[in-house]
Parts: sequence; structure tokens; C-alpha cells
Amino acid sequence: MAANMRGLTQASLVCPASAAFRMTLYQFIADIRGARVRELEEKRINKEMANIRKKFKDGNLDGYQKKKYVAKIIFTYILGYKVDVGHMEAVNLISSSKYSEKQIGYLAVTLLMHENSDFLRLVVNSIRKDLDENNEVNNCLALHAIANVGSSEMAEALSEDVHRLLISPTSQTFVKKKAALTLLRLYRKHPEVIPAAEWALRLVSIMDDPDLARGVVLCVTSLVMALAQDHLDAFAVCYTKAVDRLYRLVIQHEYSVTYAYYKVPTPWLQVKLLRLLQYYPPTEDPALRNALNEVLQTIMTNSAEPSRNVQHNNAQHAVLFEAIGLAIHLDTSSPLVDTAAVLLARFISSKETNVRYLGLDTMAHLAARADSLDPLKKHQGTIILSLRDKDISVRRRALDLLYSMCDIDNSELIVGELLRYLKVADYALREELVLKIAILTEKYASSYKWYVDTILQLISAAGDHVGDEVWYRVVQIVTNTEDLQEYAARVVFEHLKTPVAHESLVKVGGYILGEYGHLIANEPGYSPIEQFRVLHTKSQFCAAATRSLLLSTYIKWVNVFPELKPQLVTIFERYRHVLDAELQQRACEFYALASRSDDDEVLQNVCEEMPPFPPRVSTLMSRLNRKLGDTEDKRTWIHGGKEINLERQLTKTQATKSKDAPLNTLTPASGTVDTDGAMNSLAGLDLSATSPSEAVPRLTIGPGIEKWFNKLTFSAEGVLYEDVQIQVGIKSRFQGHFGQLAIYFGNKVSAPLTSFTSTVYVSDPDALSATFAKIPQNVLAPRTQSQQILHVECKKVFTSSPILTVSFLAGAHQSISVRLPITITKFFEGVKFGQADFFERWKLIGGAPRESQVVFPITLDSTGHIDLARNRQVINGNHLATLEDIDPNSSNLVGAGVLHTSVDGKVGCLLRLEPNREAKLCRITVRSTSEDVAAEVRKLMEIAFKTDS
Repeated sequence: MAANMRGLTQASLVCPASAAFRMTLYQFIADIRGARVRELEEKRINKEMANIRKKFKDGNLDGYQKKKYVAKIIFTYILGYKVDVGHMEAVNLISSSKYSEKQIGYLAVTLLMHENSDFLRLVVNSIRKDLDENNEVNNCLALHAIANVGSSEMAEALSEDVHRLLISPTSQTFVKKKAALTLLRLYRKHPEVIPAAEWALRLVSIMDDPDLARGVVLCVTSLVMALAQDHLDAFAVCYTKAVDRLYRLVIQHEYSVTYAYYKVPTPWLQVKLLRLLQYYPPTEDPALRNALNEVLQTIMTNSAEPSRNVQHNNAQHAVLFEAIGLAIHLDTSSPLVDTAAVLLARFISSKETNVRYLGLDTMAHLAARADSLDPLKKHQGTIILSLRDKDISVRRRALDLLYSMCDIDNSELIVGELLRYLKVADYALREELVLKIAILTEKYASSYKWYVDTILQLISAAGDHVGDEVWYRVVQIVTNTEDLQEYAARVVFEHLKTPVAHESLVKVGGYILGEYGHLIANEPGYSPIEQFRVLHTKSQFCAAATRSLLLSTYIKWVNVFPELKPQLVTIFERYRHVLDAELQQRACEFYALASRSDDDEVLQNVCEEMPPFPPRVSTLMSRLNRKLGDTEDKRTWIHGGKEINLERQLTKTQATKSKDAPLNTLTPASGTVDTDGAMNSLAGLDLSATSPSEAVPRLTIGPGIEKWFNKLTFSAEGVLYEDVQIQVGIKSRFQGHFGQLAIYFGNKVSAPLTSFTSTVYVSDPDALSATFAKIPQNVLAPRTQSQQILHVECKKVFTSSPILTVSFLAGAHQSISVRLPITITKFFEGVKFGQADFFERWKLIGGAPRESQVVFPITLDSTGHIDLARNRQVINGNHLATLEDIDPNSSNLVGAGVLHTSVDGKVGCLLRLEPNREAKLCRITVRSTSEDVAAEVRKLMEIAFKTDS
């Protein structure tokens, strides 16, 4: 026996075929054993399922027995067997008061029921009950079920309950984390059921949670980032929160040491905050801009020298690359981006694959936004070498970068390198590579001849990876360019002479030679019979659609090359009997045309040369965008250079405006519209990320609010708002077209006001700017006061006061919106005139429309006289100088002032106040060189005089 085995072993060493036979035999035996085991297992499972079905049918099972049998069903399902029993028992287990039974019930529901199952309607109430309980474990089980099943009906019914768990001050931190992630899951599956705009302020307030280690801030930031992508204005306040949190993490080091990952503070949170800021346009607030620049500069400085610790480098690089992306988004010409370009040049040559990948991807972002590509061109050789990297993901990023950094200067070099790389590229990359080569060749063609040579070379090399869009575009350009037609016919003929020609090349050759083959027919080597032989020999291996196109070429040749008519008629005759309907129909029709007499004008009319194609947008770009698609977190840029990104942004803006336009304005006026081309050119673009206009805050209504505001329009300081919890006071000063407001916030209760946020809404930023001097603190301690300085600048005439919105957490989330006492008269400067000068200017300005006048009732003082002191106070409080000895009536007052604006310059204004004691009426007349100023000053004066002192 041993000898036989030794002989068998020696024989197998001598004869590999015998060893292969043994391996096949062993595999066969193993398969038989596996099949036998599977058969026995299936019998056992069928027996067990029959027993379980009988137990369920008999009933009278206690909770433990139900749990046991449902657990067996779950295990059977996990093994891959179909399960059609136990669903009702699983629903009943969810209602159990015991954790072990409830857990098995939830596990069965999430595994055995799909989102459209009818049984889910039975568990909604049980899930809601568990969400409402003051039991963290039951809360988490319910949240897991909602997130895993995530049906539309469940989302509609329970999203409010999940949101309540998230914002409840009594919820445990791990419940809040799961609630935030559950809402994120529901929003990604069913965005229409989440009222994002209504929840915005409350969700953003959780980003101020001081305890980072528990992860609530990270989970809520993920949720806010997803919601903000589609609701930018509603979540605009998160911009300030993100900058403030980054500043406290990176600059002030406000974090627990236990939550520093290899000396990098909360890298996951930093990455999300940096990415969140990229969804918003660069801020104009100098305080936020300076804080953000300091944060980015610190991150780049900390990452200048790599560490030997791999985990530290990974965390630091994750933050760094996101910071570089934000710096590029903010301003590509800033010194930060110059520093980033130096770092990226080092990273694309790194030995670590992940670092090379991120370096190339971030450099592509820079190429998509930068005004100049010169800093990137210095590293063009390194980027081209990355096409040969051992990792396919790095090769893909190198391709994207070369595509983005291509311009008219380096197009021939890059396209040539990509064509050479095409021959050895991975099959997964070839289709995308072909599209990018075709786009670059068309976009940066220095001559039409180079374009034709390159595209035909591309079609020859790429083969099956060339889509119809590529050769369609070649045909369009050749047809529309008369000087190119002869050259294209000659070149495509040479390509067809090669032993192997791809079918796409045959299509191009068939069209171009059919239309323009006669232009080269008299040259040696390009005779009609040679064109026919070359093209017809390639048709034998083509699909029916290509041969149909070639039949059209042949009928064209019957018209221009009469000497080929016998051969071509024979071909038509043969194809009249094929099974393909399209081929047969064409052959019959062309045979009838070719059989007519040579002087028949019908054939000549049918075979006339194709007219130029109407101008249309290339579909290559839309095909590329459809192929690339999008991710969960939408990109703020696309590959392809600055021009493409600007066009994308313009398209998004126009699409957003068209949503709000009346239907009749969206209808084309007349003429032919290339609907498919227009829609294709928009394919793959995100058209929903921009809101049409910023929502105006809803003003808070309450006793005294209007009176406080009106008094502050002609006073420098006072109370703007007050309730049982908070007081807001104002002190202001103005000089020229600049102003400064000190806003005081007083906490009147014995508990801190957390997540304290103050924002200012300006309806017309081109006319008035208002920015805080620094980022405010997000906690207002008990019974203390904080101050914020607001800088304002009057650029043009404005009529709407800014709105101050204050939000905070005091048990529940509260929000207050009040108007700030910033009016056009605050930027006046009083001027003095004599009587003659005043009336000269008064007459010079003239009446309407530069005059605004109103008569209104007044109240007398306690003695029954006109309150001249208060009238003078109102005029002076509106920064107009009261002029003495102008009006002979001592009760009348005259004022004059000049409005200062930084853009429109100075605007003069004159005022006359004429009260009548007997009639208890008062007339205000305002004249100004600007009719808008006259009307606004008159309105403000009328309100001020009507306000009780």
C-alpha cells in the first residue's frame, strides 16, 4: 500500500495531469459530501419549521417559547432558507415587557420584513410606545428598527417622535446619537418627510453641546451637513457655529484630552465641520473670515512636518486635506492656497498610497477653481507618472487631475500621454478615459487636422469602449467644416486599410467616405474601387446597424461613382433577402433607386450632400457627468477646470430661478428647441443646492417691542427687547457712513442660556452692511451680561432696518427676532444755514417728487401747549440740525442735514415741522435731492412724533 502511494506520488510529480486529476476528484468528492450535508440540513430545517408552524397554530405559547421559536426562525433565515412563518409572533414579542423577548422581536422585524411589508403597520404603534418610554434600552431598540427598515410609512409616522428624542433634555447621550443617525437615514431615503426648515435652528443648537466625548455633536453635525446641502438658507446659522467650534478646537484647545486622537483633537468632527463650510459661499463677515483663516493656517502649520506615528499622520492628513479644500473654496489667490500647493506637491510623491490619492484629488480641486494652472504644471511629470501607479484608485485620481489641468498650452502633451496610457489602461477606466480624451481634444484643438487625427487614433485604440457620442461628434464637426472634409476622407481611408478596424471606425469611415469620398477619388491609391473594397471587406464582421449605414454609403456612391454601380446593385440584390427588417427595407428601396436610368433626377435629389448640422451642445460632457454620478455628500465642484465649474454654478442658479418663475415664462417663444440636448447637458448636475432667496426672519410680537424700537430711532441708547428671561439693550454711535452698535444681552434667570446665537439679517446687502466684530460666546451665564459690537456701513439709500435674531436654549429652544434701530437718518450729519441760504435751497429742490409731506394729529403737553423741547429732541435725534431764526412762527421748527453713503456719495435733506395748537395737527414737509430719501425721512419723522415719550 505504501509502495503504491509512493508510486502514485512520484507519478504525480512526473505527470502534472495526474495531479490535476486528483485535485478534480477531491473537489468532486467534497461537492458530493457538501450536497449530502446540505440535503440533511434541509430535511432537518423542514422538520423544525413544520414543528414550529404546528406550535404557532396550536397557540397557548408563553413569551419564552415564542422567543425561542422566533430565534430559530431568525437563524434559519440567516442560513439562507426562505421563511414564511413567525411574522405575527415577532410583532407580538415587540410588545413584551421583557428585554430579551423584545430584542428578539425587533431583530426578527428588521431581518424578516421588507419596507413594504403589511406587517409593519402593526408594529408602528409598538415602536412609538417604546420611543415614548423613559427607558433608554427600549428607545434604542426602536431607533434601530426605524433606521434598518426605514419605510416611507414608518418615516412619516415616527420622524416627529425621533426628533423629539433628539432634542429632549432628558434623553441620554447615546439615545441622542442614535436618534440623530436615524433621522439621517430617514432623510437620505425619504427626504420629503423631514421638515428640515422647521427643525433647523433646534438641530443646529445641539452642535454647541460642550461634551465632545459622547459623540452627540459628531452625529448631529453629520445630520446637519446632509440637511444643509438641500436647505442652505434654513441652516445658515450653522456656518457661525462651525467656525466657532473649529476656532475653539484648533486655536483655543477647548477639548478633553481623552478625546484627542493621537494628539489630533476630534479629527472626525473637524473634517465634517470643514466640509460643511464648503457648501456655503465664502463669508463676507470679517470676524468669521479672520477666525477661519487663523484656523486653516494653524492646521497647515501643524501638518508641515510629518510624524513617525502612522495613526497620527492619518488623522492629521484627514483634517489637512479637508482644510486645503476649504481654503481653495474660500479664495484660490490667498497665501493659504500657495502654502497648500507646496504641501500637495510633496504629497503626490509620497510613499503612502492614501496620501498620494488624497493629494491628487485635492490638487484636482485646485485645478477646478484656480485662475492659473502654472503652479500645477510644475508637477505635470509626476502626475503623468501616477497614471502607472500600482493602485487603480490613484490612477483614476491622476486621470481626473490631468483632465482638470489641461489647457490650450499643454493639451497636445496631455492628450498624447492619455492616448498612450489608453493601450494599457484598466478596463474599468477605459470608457471614462475615452470620454475625457474626446472632450479635451474637441475643447483644446489647435487645428481641425489634429482633432481628426487624434479622434480617429482614439477610436482605433479604444475599440468597444467608444460610445456612439464620440463618433457622432466627429461626423458633426467634419460635416460643418468644409476645409476639413477632404483631409478627413483621406485619413479615415488610411485607418480603414489597417488589417483590423473597429466597428466605430467603420461607421465613421462609411459616413465620411459616402459624403466626401469623391473629393479624393482622383488621387492615386484612393480610387472609387479601392474605397469600395476597403470598406466592404470590413462590413462582413459588423452588426446589422453598421451594415445599414454602409448601404446608405453605397447608394451615395451609385450617384457619384457610376463605374461601381454593377457591384453595388449586386449587394443591394443580396441584402433584399436577409432576415433583418431594417437591412431588407433599405436594400429594397436602394435597389429600386439604383435600377432607374442614369439621367433620373430622383437619385440625384435623394443622394444630395448632407447639409451642415445645426449648432448644438456636445453630449460628451453630459455622458461623462452621468457616468460619474454623485455621492451622499454632494461635491461643491466637478472635474474639468474653472470654466466648467462656473458654467455649472450658473446652470444651478438659472435652474433655481426657473422653479419660481410662472409657467408661461418657461415656455419657449418659437423655433426649434433641442430638448434632448438641453436636458442631456444638465444631466448629472445638482440643481437643488441653491435656494432662491434668503428667508426673512419672522418678527417677534409683544407688548412694548414697537415702542422700544421707535424710541431708539431718535435715541442713542435704550432697551430694545425685554422679557422674563432676557434683556437686549443698545448703545450706538455714528460717524459719516459708518456706525457702531454695542448690543448688550442680559440673562435675567438663574440658569445659563446655552447655544446662544445672534445673527443679523440685512434685506439689501448692497445698500447696508452689518457685521459683528468677533464671534460671540455661545453660553450666557446666569444673571450676567455680555456685549457684542456690530459694525455697520451705509453704502446706498435703504428703507428696511436690519433684523436681529437671538436664539438660545433655556429648557426649550427659543428664538427672538426684532428690528435694530438702524435707519437712514442715523447716517445724517446736521448742517447750519442762514435764512436766505435755507430758502434758496428749499426752492431749488422744488416740490414733488423730491418733496414728501404728511399731516397727522398730535397731542399737547400737560399744560395744553406744544412740546417744543420734545420736537427738537426728535429732530436732533434723527441727526438733523435745527436751524434758528428761519421760520417767523416760533412753534415751527426747521432742520437740515446731509446723508453720507459710501457708494452714492452725499445727499442733502431739508425739513419743516409746522404744528397747529388749535387744530391739534402737525404738518411735516421734507425735501431732498433724492426722492427716496425724502419719503423715508418723512416716514421716520412721522413715526417718531407719534411715539409716546
